Amino acid sequence: MAVTAFALLVFGLLLAEPVSRRLATAEWPARDPVGALLLWQAIGLSGGLALVGSGLVYGLGPFGHPMTAALPNAVAAATTGRWPDELGLGHLLALLAALLLALRLIAVLIAVMVRTLRTRRRHRDLLDLLATPWPAVPGARVLDHPVPVAYCLPGLRSRLVLSAGVLDALEPAAVAAVLAHERAHLRERHDLVVLPFVAWGATAPFVRGMVCAQLAVAALVEMRADDVATACTTRSQLTGALRSMGAAAPAAALTSFSVALEHRLDRILAPPAPLSVGVRLLLRLGAAALVAAPVTAILLG
Repeated sequence: MAVTAFALLVFGLLLAEPVSRRLATAEWPARDPVGALLLWQAIGLSGGLALVGSGLVYGLGPFGHPMTAALPNAVAAATTGRWPDELGLGHLLALLAALLLALRLIAVLIAVMVRTLRTRRRHRDLLDLLATPWPAVPGARVLDHPVPVAYCLPGLRSRLVLSAGVLDALEPAAVAAVLAHERAHLRERHDLVVLPFVAWGATAPFVRGMVCAQLAVAALVEMRADDVATACTTRSQLTGALRSMGAAAPAAALTSFSVALEHRLDRILAPPAPLSVGVRLLLRLGAAALVAAPVTAILLG
């Protein structure tokens, strides 16, 4: 079990740092954003399971093999007070580390979720006071502001928001492209896709790979929404709308925003060749295998 625990530890560390950093800089995800998002989710889940499982496998080693037998034996030992002679300080420390890491991951995720939900609720309440329902588009609201801005507020009571500046600056077809983009975020619940990576990055902000994962996933959900929007309108209309709104970006965010926007515009106007059906299938199977690997290793010990 010590070998399995060490393999899980190395596997989890590799996913958290070099693999995440390398994937974040790869070019192929732009050819299949959905597949890349599935792979990112598999990496996040598999990495967390491997790191927590490493401590569990090693710490519960003295209680038997495999894990399905070790857990009941550990519970029985805790009940009777009869501990295996092989149980040492190293095993206890491994169990404590696994417990602390699991609690840290869960606590940060819950904290991020609660903070996000509170912020959305306050934002939604303000929108209900300041924005005007738009009869032409059910569910959309218009803010009386000259700067062209469009965004969505996800949740059970989602909001689709446009500023008056968008309606003044864009042609109806371009407005439709913007709406299609934001509706894609709402329909596919991209906020739930991004949220675990926000929590993952907050758990260990000193690990560059985790921060890269958060940024890469945020970029991929925008690519996915762009792809949905281009199916509803022309590429020139979508890029024109994005340029109009990008020109209104705050000066403080201009550099990073402009670079990201230019990459998106280039991809919309000159879309990369999609991955072949076979490669896309292998990618999805690989994501499933990536999650199954640490689960199997933990259960078999």
